[in-house]
Amino acid sequence: MAVLVKGVGCASRPLLPLIQTWDLDARRWVRALRRSPVKVLFPSGQVLDRKPGKQPRKAVAEASPHVPRPKQPPPEPPAQTPSTWEESGLRYDKAFPGDKRLSVMTVVKSRTFREKQGKILLEGRRLIADALKAGAVPKTFFFSRLDYLKELPLDKLKGVSLIKVKFEDIKEWSDLVTPQGIMGIFAKPDHVKMTFPATQLHHSLPLLLICDNLRDPGNLGTILRSAAGAGCSKVLLTKGCVDAWEPKVLRAGMGAHFLVPIVSNLDWEAVPNYLPDDTRVYVADNCGFYDQTQRSNKASDHGWICDQQLSKLHKYEEEEDEDLETGTSKDCLPKLEVQSYDLDWAEASTAVVIGGETHGLSLESLQLAESTGGKRLLIPVVPGVDSLNSAMAASILLFEGRRQLRLRAEHLSRDRS
Repeated sequence: MAVLVKGVGCASRPLLPLIQTWDLDARRWVRALRRSPVKVLFPSGQVLDRKPGKQPRKAVAEASPHVPRPKQPPPEPPAQTPSTWEESGLRYDKAFPGDKRLSVMTVVKSRTFREKQGKILLEGRRLIADALKAGAVPKTFFFSRLDYLKELPLDKLKGVSLIKVKFEDIKEWSDLVTPQGIMGIFAKPDHVKMTFPATQLHHSLPLLLICDNLRDPGNLGTILRSAAGAGCSKVLLTKGCVDAWEPKVLRAGMGAHFLVPIVSNLDWEAVPNYLPDDTRVYVADNCGFYDQTQRSNKASDHGWICDQQLSKLHKYEEEEDEDLETGTSKDCLPKLEVQSYDLDWAEASTAVVIGGETHGLSLESLQLAESTGGKRLLIPVVPGVDSLNSAMAASILLFEGRRQLRLRAEHLSRDRS
C-alpha cells in the first residue's frame, strides 16, 4: 500500500511544472493582448492596420469579423423650420402687429377691388387646392399653421407670398362659423387659360346655361354647382347678375367654379358669340297655363320682365297704343310657345335661360329665344303654390336636359350600329 501511494506521488510530481508552464504562457498571452501591435491578423486572413497608441475596445469589437454588425447611416441633422421650409425651398414670413400687408384683407371682398385689381379671395384648403389644380394663379396666402400649406401642391406655391398670421386674424377676416385657417388671394381666373378635370370634360354635354338677373349669391352658387353636376359645357352670366367670384357664391358653389367654364358680365348683344351654331335657346317659365290666359298682353304686366327694361317697355307700349289708334297691331312682347319641361326639347345644342326671382327675365332673353326658335319651359306646380326657387328650377331643367341629350345620343348610336 505504501508502495502504491509512493508510486502515485511520483506520478503526480511531473504535473506541477506543466501547470506552472501553462499558467505562465497564459499570462504572457494576456500581456501580449495589452500591447498595441502594428498589425492584427485575423483567422479569416483579414489584416487590420493599427496606429500606435491605445485603441478603444469598442473599435476593436466593431473590427472583429466574429461579430458582424450592419452599417448604420450617419444620423441626419434635425430639420429646422422656424422660418424656412427646407423640404421644398419655400419661405414664409410672420406678420407683425400693424403689418401693412394685412390691410388688403379689408377690401379684397369688395366687387370694386375684384374688378379693378383683378384678384379674388378663396378660403379653405379644398377650394384652394381645386383652384391650383385648375391653373389659377396664386398671389398671396395667409395661414395660421404650416401644416395647411403642406396639404397643397408644393410646386404651385413657388413665387407666392406666404404670410403666417394668428388664427384670430383668420377668424376676423372669415365669413365662416368655423374658419379653416388658410386664405388665398388669386388672380381672377380666365376660363380660356384654365385646365378643367378630364373627367368633367369627358361627361360634358352640348348644354349651356344663361343666367339673367340673378342677384342672390346663394342661388347663383347652387346653380353653378348644378350646372357642373349636369355636365354643362359653359355658363354665361349677363350684366345684372351677382359677381360669380363673390365669397358667398364661391362658398355655395363648392368648387364648381373650377369645373365648368364661366363667362361673366356679358351684354346681350355678345351672348350669341358664345353660343355654338344652331343653338336653340329656351327660357324658364315662372307662370302656368292659367296665368297665360289671364294675363295682359302688355309687357310691363308680366312679372318676369326685368325692372330695368321698363323704360323700353313703356316706349313699346306707347307705340303699340298709337298703332291701335291707327288700326294696325304691333306686338312688343315676343310670343313664345309654352311646353312642359318633361317633353322633348333638348337637341344637338341647347341653351337654357334662368331668371332671378325678384327681377325675372329680361326682354332680350325672350327676343333671343324667339330668334332661335326656342320655347318657354314650364315646370307645373300645384295651384296656389308660388313659383319655384331659381336654383331649384335650374336644377330640374338642367338634369332633364341631360337626360334627354343622353337618351338621344343612345338612340343615334343604336341607329348607326
